[in-house]
Amino acid sequence: MKWKVNKQYDGLLLREYLLQVRGISRRILTAIKFEGGKLLVNNSNVTVRHQLSESDVVEVVFPPEKRSELLVPEPIPIDIVYEDDDVLVLNKAPHMATIPSYHHPSHTLANGIIYHYNQQHIPYTVHVVTRLDRDTSGLLLIAKHRYSHSILFQDQHNATVNRRYQAIVAGQLTEKKGVLAYPIDRAPNSIIERMVSSTGKKAVTHYQVKEELEDTSLVEIRLETGRTHQIRVHFSSIGHPLIGDSLYDGDTTKLQRQALHCHKLAFNHPLTKERMEFEIPLADDLEEVWQQCKLAKHKG
Repeated sequence: MKWKVNKQYDGLLLREYLLQVRGISRRILTAIKFEGGKLLVNNSNVTVRHQLSESDVVEVVFPPEKRSELLVPEPIPIDIVYEDDDVLVLNKAPHMATIPSYHHPSHTLANGIIYHYNQQHIPYTVHVVTRLDRDTSGLLLIAKHRYSHSILFQDQHNATVNRRYQAIVAGQLTEKKGVLAYPIDRAPNSIIERMVSSTGKKAVTHYQVKEELEDTSLVEIRLETGRTHQIRVHFSSIGHPLIGDSLYDGDTTKLQRQALHCHKLAFNHPLTKERMEFEIPLADDLEEVWQQCKLAKHKG
């Protein structure tokens, strides 16, 4: 990465320039120092205590990224919505974990990404910015390298990374637009299941009914917080579980996964700062279920 120092940063220490102006985290600065990176000003090696002058050319050479042993490249098809040198936007299929874990050590989206990286001679590991549950489909944001990841991670805390979901839930909601603000905690005796509980952490879900039938509704959702299984837990807690959600009492006769899909994604590009916005249709299996529900209504 190279930048030319503007007049307003004349006299600033390199450390402050990188931290405050360029958004490089202290963790990355430490990695540059101890893991083989370089800091250059006008092609000369310097330390973070170097004082900058107007028109200096600052260059950061990041150290090689290490990949987890679990990230074995696998020729898994990935649906690329957008890609450049810094970010990757994917449409994740259902029934696929985002990253390897004890329960899903292989055949994950990350394994497919690493295969894609190898094919394109991209030397990075996988930096997930917006993760999705295994059986949730839709738009997912990957930072290609640790620098873009550190910026997008901070943007998430500043609420400039935004997502919208679509869900098919049981029944008709009394309020067609509203907010579910119920704290969520782990369910007793389970490491997976969550529940609404006064002992839990703050969880806020905004929703609006987009279309409804006699016994099902298509809902658009925006998360204000990002608790595990938040959407699924909140709608189940008010008596409208997601279709197909076996963990939270959803009807599995029509669908074998929770009817949840991330259909909109917006974020500021980590380097250009351009606002990036993406939208995709409802996933094929969810669209099919919704059409079946409509057809059943007409037959009735």
